[in-house]
Amino acid sequence: MDAALGAHVGGGEITLACALVSEERAARKGGARAARVGLGAGLALPEGRMAGFGLAGALVDGLEPGTVLTATRIVDEAGTTLWEGEPLSVPGARPAVICAATQVVDGSLERAGLAARSGADAVDLESGRLAASRRLAGVVRAISDTPRRPVGRLARASRGDGRVRWGVVFQSFATEPLTSLRAARDARRALAALELAAGAFRVRRS
Repeated sequence: MDAALGAHVGGGEITLACALVSEERAARKGGARAARVGLGAGLALPEGRMAGFGLAGALVDGLEPGTVLTATRIVDEAGTTLWEGEPLSVPGARPAVICAATQVVDGSLERAGLAARSGADAVDLESGRLAASRRLAGVVRAISDTPRRPVGRLARASRGDGRVRWGVVFQSFATEPLTSLRAARDARRALAALELAAGAFRVRRS
């Protein structure tokens, strides 16, 4: 029988709900149970208790790529609380408020405006639907981009099911080579941090 590890999860198995193929791969490499739910959690959600897990964009300064966050609260773009609870225990993770956005937020002014309206530290696209399921145990995110280190055109490089749109990737590197290279490096750093964080949810077999 599999048993999920990690404090503050109330026992039982937790599935890490990942939007992207790369996030799901990092979770599984870290030894966790994972399921891909797609951008905006548009795919079917896994059964049972789950935790949002993946990349996030920083809305405020001071969160560098690779910083791991564990949510104390999920809010919408107006600051309304969608979920609140004890943060999942992940070594080295910082407690944070996560904004569940309805579309990609990348520009520095756009990020500043959303931070002011919502009171959030970082933003993702999946936490709103996960919170609405009433089966959310928490959210763990690694910062991949910041107000000073935006994603640029690579922000549109993911399909709805979480796979890569390689045509967009090639176009981004052709038209924004420096921004794209930096964003790719930052994403790799964040994914490495996620793989380590997934160890808090490692499953053991007996």
